[in-house]
Amino acid sequence: MQPRLTAWYGDTGKTYRYSGITMLPIHWTHTLLEIKRRIEDVSPVAFNSALLNLYRDQKDSMGWHRDNEKELGSNPVIGSISFGAPRIFRLRHHQEKGLTRSLELTHGSLLIMSGQTQHYWEHSIPKQSAAKGTRINITFRKIV
Repeated sequence: MQPRLTAWYGDTGKTYRYSGITMLPIHWTHTLLEIKRRIEDVSPVAFNSALLNLYRDQKDSMGWHRDNEKELGSNPVIGSISFGAPRIFRLRHHQEKGLTRSLELTHGSLLIMSGQTQHYWEHSIPKQSAAKGTRINITFRKIV
């Protein structure tokens, strides 16, 4: 059970495993391929998969984690684009938990995590008390 809805799209054979879940890729849609193409214009890598997250309201969330699964390689690049209602994106240092940062991801915003980010930083989308509308987040990845 995840506190949001998810779907996995990508190239054939680009299976993704996280938190005890194995996701087999659904074939790309034309719309996802167009979004991917535009993100790759500013990304240091070409992506071969995408995790789609639907946050239905302020109660849906994503807990603290690092995208450090072996399928992503040693220094993964994650291209995260948001559509719909804004949400707070939180970062905290993996070892020094008091070291945190927050930013608001608004409609159309693109966040690229790369380099050693996943070695040192966890991230989350917390539940919020104020009413929020629907948010779709697409995190493009490269499965190696």
